[in-house]
Amino acid sequence: MGHITIKELASRLNLSISTVSRALGDSHEISKATRDKVMALAQELNYTPNLYASSLRSQKSKTIAVIIPEILNNFFALAIDGIEEIAQQNGYHVLIYLTHDDHAKEAAMVQHLLNGRVDGILMSVAAETNDTSHIAEFAKHNIPVVFFDRVCDNFKTIKFVTDDYQSGFNATKHLVSRGCKNIAYLSLSKNLSIDQKRKDGYLDACKKLNRPAHIIDCTQSDAENEQIITDMLNADKTIDGIFASVEKLAISTYEVCNRLNIEIPQQLKIVSFSNLRIASLLKPGLTTINQPAFEIGKQAAVALFRALKNNTIFTKSEEIVIPSTLIARDSTAIK
Repeated sequence: MGHITIKELASRLNLSISTVSRALGDSHEISKATRDKVMALAQELNYTPNLYASSLRSQKSKTIAVIIPEILNNFFALAIDGIEEIAQQNGYHVLIYLTHDDHAKEAAMVQHLLNGRVDGILMSVAAETNDTSHIAEFAKHNIPVVFFDRVCDNFKTIKFVTDDYQSGFNATKHLVSRGCKNIAYLSLSKNLSIDQKRKDGYLDACKKLNRPAHIIDCTQSDAENEQIITDMLNADKTIDGIFASVEKLAISTYEVCNRLNIEIPQQLKIVSFSNLRIASLLKPGLTTINQPAFEIGKQAAVALFRALKNNTIFTKSEEIVIPSTLIARDSTAIK
């Protein structure tokens, strides 16, 4: 059997095409009995809607964009899974755009999307982004934007984040409880609100627990980061704890320790924000602060589709905080 059209459904049920269309859209203008009858036949015949035709009629693209800094970070892979689940439920396609933490690339992507290519945006900003004027263009074009994880503090919309400050405090406290006396914090970017909050948690914990604080500014380059970490460990042999703000910095630390023959956790203990599936398989297993990435992606998508259904954009700031979980593994074990 060929592709079943809405016209054929209407003919078989002796209903108008508009009635069948509204029934498939779960319209309350149509009685429950009629909706049930239409849905039953559609399921029986494996009817699938023509998204292209419906988008032309509604002047909607039936597509949303997800703008993220990278895909190798498992947090974003899990978040996309959550976003995809909600998008599929709403009959939408998802386009993924990678900025590679580059402000210029991010700005170019925004310009590309302003031509009506997508109906809404889910976004996690690039580490290099400190001027958000390009993002403000979405509001001028009535395109709703929802931020997740890496957010713009000065942009009025709904934002889904984790408890970065408290997690930063708890991670530092965990290292101290495992015997660390001199802990360094590896920072990815001064522009990122998540980095600043994690750093603030670290600094307050160091102050409260009477430990010295060391902020080490890293870059987007793995090679540069490995050199920065090598120089730090060679310059100060008393550093016995590392708090990595993101997982790529934890991996760079492992590489350096392997090269310098520094034993983890005997000589150096490491904790990192990370949703790495292989965290437990590293040698030794990496202690991580796991963010509820799938749930964050899912909730962010729900909020975006609520705006799309109401044909509105967000005009007020609202921050939804979803707690993270510290999972202790051998990289912070007492040995």
